Amino acid sequence: MQKIDFKKHILKISLIFILMICAFLCIYTVSNYKSNNTNTQNNKFRGEGNSSNNDANNMQNNQKPPENIPSSDGNAQSNQNMQAHQNGGVTPQDGNRQQGQNGGMASQNGNKQSGQNGNMQRGNTNTKYVPALTAYSAIFLILCIGIYYLFRRKNIKINFADEKILIFTLLVAGFLLRIAASTLMDGHNDVNLFKNWASIAANSLSQFYSNARSADYPPLYIYVLALIGKIASTSAFSSYFTLLLKIPSIIADIVTSYFIYKLGRKHFNSVISILMAAFYIFNPAIFIDSTFWGQVDSIFTLFIVSAIFLLSEKKISFASSVFAVAVLMKPQGIIFLPILFFELVRERNLKAFIKAVVSGVITALIIILPFSLNQKSPLWIFKLYANTISEYPYASVNGFNFYSLIGANYKNNTDTLFVFNYHTWGMIFIVATTLFSWFIYIKGKNKAFTFAIALLQIAGVFTFSAGMHERYLFPAVALSILAFIYLKDRRFFILSIGFSITSYINISAVLFSLNSSNFNTLLMITSLLNVLLVGYLVKVLFDNAFKKIQTL
Repeated sequence: MQKIDFKKHILKISLIFILMICAFLCIYTVSNYKSNNTNTQNNKFRGEGNSSNNDANNMQNNQKPPENIPSSDGNAQSNQNMQAHQNGGVTPQDGNRQQGQNGGMASQNGNKQSGQNGNMQRGNTNTKYVPALTAYSAIFLILCIGIYYLFRRKNIKINFADEKILIFTLLVAGFLLRIAASTLMDGHNDVNLFKNWASIAANSLSQFYSNARSADYPPLYIYVLALIGKIASTSAFSSYFTLLLKIPSIIADIVTSYFIYKLGRKHFNSVISILMAAFYIFNPAIFIDSTFWGQVDSIFTLFIVSAIFLLSEKKISFASSVFAVAVLMKPQGIIFLPILFFELVRERNLKAFIKAVVSGVITALIIILPFSLNQKSPLWIFKLYANTISEYPYASVNGFNFYSLIGANYKNNTDTLFVFNYHTWGMIFIVATTLFSWFIYIKGKNKAFTFAIALLQIAGVFTFSAGMHERYLFPAVALSILAFIYLKDRRFFILSIGFSITSYINISAVLFSLNSSNFNTLLMITSLLNVLLVGYLVKVLFDNAFKKIQTL
């Protein structure tokens, strides 16, 4: 009988062992999640017996909220938006979702609090996981820096057969661990609103915007919620409602990681491509948004990455369709549309321009049509976007950026800064960012610059435009990794680490509702870092456009 050479198969055995541990943790936590939530999920959906209720009640009793407490995604409510939804007591505004007593809303007299007077806090006050996440983030950062310098000095190779099982293990472990971790927290109060929307969408898409008066999301994600609502309506899955809401974003994280690996494999060796995928999968800035918060920025990022890739491959019609999908996922998709325009101008092909417009319009109509059947005006979708964009008339809505740095977090955007008001300054910076992006795109003269320009668009707009929320910088991590892959400039990987740090701090500070002192300290430091990162990005882009590249 031939002996098995365990030394030869030690890597495979180790990876199988890791997968078994991850699978056990996933099964164990999910089974406990079900048993612990069977009697409470329905109450949570109705807005009863929920810690969110208690938070809201406490805020009703406290007429003076603590100074500078952060809100989530702009949790300052106007009087006209202080209407509770019947099926869950939640209200609009992509972050202002909070349940109140008897399904009502804690309004703090309906006032929108400024940064000086105290921001409405609707994050998760359960901070018991903050120390563990902070320690993990610190270790992750140290490992990233160490590995970066290690691979600058040594050329480490792996067997191609091992590569397949490595990436498989990486992706599956990332998925299973996310599922396990997602059971630790119910998420942000956004999840309560998503539950409400899912239930309504599952009953009727055509009636959705009529019945869900607090709906401010474009139509695309409502399809996902409708499917989840139907699944959660069954007795077998009703107790997993919150987990079901997080799974689409978790899957998007894994798909984006695999996308990074596949593109990295074309430009680098196996080790670097796997490490870049691992960097994204286990990045605390990425999983805190989907796994802990329960938000959908991961799905939006996947669409943006796909659209930019198709554009770089000269598949303009397909790219236009995916850009339309991204815009109908989140209004922030508009930030990336200039890149499509840049390419169309460079092509100077009227046929390509017409195809792009037709593809985008047809895609948008297909997505919008089921929701339009009971709308009184054919222009309802434009009104929806206008209302969503105008909901937060502030210089910054907890976005750690230039305006927060100068003390304008939750200042009205009509207030004056020097000659112009904050809104005007924001528009000026958007135009300036877009013009510089166009200049670099023209000078670059090849597809390698598409992801780098996309990175500039989101980082520049987030840092210097008005009305930014804490999660708007989220796509910068993936885009900086892909810019590194295409341009092979190691400074983009440094930028990916930098944006990972600032995104994680910004999101976690709001999610966990840090106290005033800690929040303001992190706000100042992180805002300054974001400004410096954008300045560094401009220099890196300029260097690449004029061939001063620092390769790995």
